[in-house]
Amino acid sequence: MDNCIKEFERYLQIERNLSDHTLAAYRRDLEGFRLFLAEHFAVDAPTLEHLRQVDARLLRAFLARLGKSCRRTTLGRKIAALRTFFRYLVRAELVAANPAETLVTPRRDQYLPHTLSVDEACTLMEAARGEDVLQLRDRAILETLYSCGLRVAELTSLNVEGVDLDERLVRVLGKGRKERLVPLGRKACEALERYLRQRGTVQPSEPLFLNHRGGRLTPRSVERNLKKHLLQAGISGDATPHSLRHSFATHLLVEGGADLRAIQEMLGHASLSTTQKYTKVSIDHLVRVYDQAHPRSRKK
Repeated sequence: MDNCIKEFERYLQIERNLSDHTLAAYRRDLEGFRLFLAEHFAVDAPTLEHLRQVDARLLRAFLARLGKSCRRTTLGRKIAALRTFFRYLVRAELVAANPAETLVTPRRDQYLPHTLSVDEACTLMEAARGEDVLQLRDRAILETLYSCGLRVAELTSLNVEGVDLDERLVRVLGKGRKERLVPLGRKACEALERYLRQRGTVQPSEPLFLNHRGGRLTPRSVERNLKKHLLQAGISGDATPHSLRHSFATHLLVEGGADLRAIQEMLGHASLSTTQKYTKVSIDHLVRVYDQAHPRSRKK
C-alpha cells in the first residue's frame, strides 16, 4: 500500500499539478486510512490485496470514526482524497472498482468568516511602524495581504520578480498552481518600496519576504507576527492572516460595491459559490443600509 500511495502522490504532482499544500493534506488523509486498515486487518503494513478487499461499508466505518472528531469540511476533504485515490487505482488497473464513489460528501458548515472592520484594518496598518528592515517588512506584509487578499502561502511564496511596482500588479501562483494577476494598492506599493529600498540590492529570483536569517519567511512566522501587531494596535479577537483575506473581499463587496465576479478573480476562487459567502453581510450593515435608504427610516 505504501508504494501505491507514493505512486499516487507522483500522479497528483506531475499529472494533476496540485500544490504542495494539497499534496500534504492528501498524504495525511491516506496515512490515517492506512493506519485504520492496519488495525482492521490486524497487520503491520496493509498491502494491495488489503486494498482490494475495501468496500463502501468499510469506508463508512472509517468515516464514522473520523466523524467524532472532524468537522464536516475536513470530513469532506478526506472523502475526496479517498475517492481520488481509488479512482487512480482503478485507472492503473490495480483494483477492479472504486468503493468510494458511493460515499456522500457532507454539507459544509455554513459560517461567516472572521473579518476586521475597516477602522480596525486601517488601525492595524498604521500601528505597524518602524524603520528597520524587519519592521518595514511586517508593514509591507500587512499592506499586501489586505491590499490583494492573498492566501498566506501565496504571499510567502512570492519572489521579488512577482511584484511589478510600476504597473501595481502582483503575479500570484495559487491553488492548483494556477497563476493570476492581482492589483496592488497604492499604500502597499509604498510599503514594499520602502522595504526593498532598506534591503538594498535584490535579485529578481530572491524571495520577496525574508526572515531575520535571510531565508524565505514561513506562513507560521507571518501568523505569529500578525498576533504581535494586533496586540500593539489594541485589536481584540482571533484574527489570522486569512482574516485579512476575508476583510479584503468583504470591504470590496460591502463597502465598495465591487462586482462579485471581479472579487472571485482576485481571490482565485475556482467557483463563484465560494465567493458568495461574502454576500452574507452583517446585521449591522443591513440595518445601516435600511436606515439610510428606507423613506420611513431616514432622519429628517
